[in-house]
Amino acid sequence: MAIINVDRLRKRYGGTVAVSDVSFTVERGEIFGILGPNGAGKTTTVESIAGLRTPDGGTITVLDRDPGDPELRRLVGVQLQESQLPEKMTAGEALELYAAFYPEPADWRRLADELGLAGKLTTRFGKLSGGQKQRLSIALALIGNPDIAILDELTTGLDPQARRDTWDLVESVRDRGVTVLLVTHFMEEAERLCDRVALIDAGTVVALDTPSGLIAGVSAEQRIRFRPSVPLDDALLTGLAEVREVRRHGTQLEVIGEGNLLHAVTATLAAHQIIANDLRVEQASLDDAFVRLTGRAATEESS
Repeated sequence: MAIINVDRLRKRYGGTVAVSDVSFTVERGEIFGILGPNGAGKTTTVESIAGLRTPDGGTITVLDRDPGDPELRRLVGVQLQESQLPEKMTAGEALELYAAFYPEPADWRRLADELGLAGKLTTRFGKLSGGQKQRLSIALALIGNPDIAILDELTTGLDPQARRDTWDLVESVRDRGVTVLLVTHFMEEAERLCDRVALIDAGTVVALDTPSGLIAGVSAEQRIRFRPSVPLDDALLTGLAEVREVRRHGTQLEVIGEGNLLHAVTATLAAHQIIANDLRVEQASLDDAFVRLTGRAATEESS
């Protein structure tokens, strides 16, 4: 059941077209990703969904309401890319203040405990780490017990461990029954979290599918690299239906193919009592799909 509908959204700022033709739906209970490089129109799109921007064209409905409906303030929690709090406000003060905005808020102390902030309630916002600020942002987006959480570039600027911790938090948000609209330019993040993704480039949707569907559309090719424990003849592997080519790089073998390649290769090696040392499997990623669809990497700036 779709709870967000975006149809032919258009938005410009002066002579700059931010969004020219964006359409998609978000189903209840999923993590839906909006992906694209900086400047692609992602934030304009979600701010229009959140009722913070007025589109120049197209239609948007959220829970069968217009985004400007005041009732949505209770039903949609938003964490924006540029969200900030006063440096001297403590985490506990922020949670208590936001809880006062809603008629039936979540228990903010319990929410803080669930999000790992129980020991930081007396810490000022300016003293929190990047990861702790993101946890607080998520808590503030959930304080009103929303049906939908909009999270915009949640992990930008975080170190790898804090980013992965935040991914766990996003999954826990969905486990609470909240539908998540996630904006990111990190392909690994989308591949890990999202049920479906819309790839936006230059203000338009260039693809919409599951992460695996987008990847499959790019290439089904797989590569296996390993060092055999004993010398072997290439014909041992090239004779397999799944193998297209075998390349040698010093003592390392690279096997290229499709289908159930890993099982076919490892089973054959095991039958000949050959161990595949330093085994590594490579296949197409969401990054590869984005480059194929847009002609550039997702981390590149949009002109």
